[in-house]
Amino acid sequence: MATIREAARETRVAGTYDVIVCGAGPAGFCAAIAAARTGARTLLLEALGCLGGVWTAGLLCWILDAHNKAGLLPEIKGALAARCALGTIEPENWAFDPEVAKLLLEEMCLEAGITVQTLTRVVDVVIEGGAMTHVITESKAGRQAWRGRVVVDATGDGDVGALAGCGFDVGHPETGQIQPMSLLAVVAGPDADAIRPFLCWKEGIHREAKQRLLVEIERAGVTPSYSAPTLFDLGRGLYSLVVNHEYGVSALDPAAVTAATMRGRAEVHRVANALRGLGGAWASLRIVATADQIGIREARRIHGVYEVTTADMLAGARHEDGICRVNFGIDVHSTDPSHSKGFDPKNKTRTLPYDVPLRALIARDVSGLLMAGRCISGDFLSHSSYRVTGESAPMGEAAGVLAAVAAKSGCDPKAVPWAAVALPLNALRAAHPAERPDV
Repeated sequence: MATIREAARETRVAGTYDVIVCGAGPAGFCAAIAAARTGARTLLLEALGCLGGVWTAGLLCWILDAHNKAGLLPEIKGALAARCALGTIEPENWAFDPEVAKLLLEEMCLEAGITVQTLTRVVDVVIEGGAMTHVITESKAGRQAWRGRVVVDATGDGDVGALAGCGFDVGHPETGQIQPMSLLAVVAGPDADAIRPFLCWKEGIHREAKQRLLVEIERAGVTPSYSAPTLFDLGRGLYSLVVNHEYGVSALDPAAVTAATMRGRAEVHRVANALRGLGGAWASLRIVATADQIGIREARRIHGVYEVTTADMLAGARHEDGICRVNFGIDVHSTDPSHSKGFDPKNKTRTLPYDVPLRALIARDVSGLLMAGRCISGDFLSHSSYRVTGESAPMGEAAGVLAAVAAKSGCDPKAVPWAAVALPLNALRAAHPAERPDV
């Protein structure tokens, strides 16, 4: 393969911060808010043009396993409710209007005093003496360096950890296969009562609603790539539509992700047009927006001080430094297009609620680096459980508090005692208690 040699250059240091958070999705946003509220001078870097990541740009407007989480999730829910921006609410999950969420997240960052820079991608890091000291970005401002005492990788794909040379895993340990991606959409038009049989609006009837929607789409002459298509009511006449699966696409291959995004968008329009053609309740169906970013279920899992495992799920593991109680079970979307979900039958065992420990958020191979969200340290099956955003948010909170404490004390996150994190983390969460703290 042909190569070129780029000229050496000096890169300007654009700023110095206690905590730098890379990625402003659910985990990164919560990490930045928690770090700032713990007293750290915080920088939040985001490659896209808005905050929220998969919540907003990805149009994943359905937060799973949210009701036993204290802190930012109930705070966000309350703020969205005050703006009449909540949709379906279940005992464990809730839906929201993504456009209102964009503004809310920006306002929360401004109020917390966070420096935010969007349209900025992390492209390199600086390691000195085994510790991360800078992240390097590219944007319209050119190449910039940012010095940080502690860095949080909340990119989802584990980009910062990989740039730092950390070990990581991708996909199934035996086959390397990865779960499919999904291009989501927000649609409008139909009356909620008229399409009630097709809406996932009440816990326990999701399977039936999805099956009815599949039959309806096939009646319209289209077979969707996702065999469990989903409609969620976002309120005020908006619905979240999930009909697309893109199989065998690596999140680390931008050309493949681009092609998958284009296929997904075309399929969403094809399905919407077909449903509209049925007339009746669907006659006014229209697409309000398709996601700017395709929904990626898995990429790198960065090696941490602790690895969350399937054994933890089966045993219902508890940890002294548990920062997130996960009630969501194994949820592997099949790598086989003939199945919507599934995994090797030998692993098909009932799991118990389990803890994600803070140690799984601390990078093993470099100092000064934390992870939050789906790129934390875990195995293939446990990842399919803790990857949902109801877990990413509290992970981000914990990473932000640990980062702030480590930065202010001038030590590596590995050396921070749990008690020094638990006190400020619990104080932050006490302001907004969990709705069901017993699970």
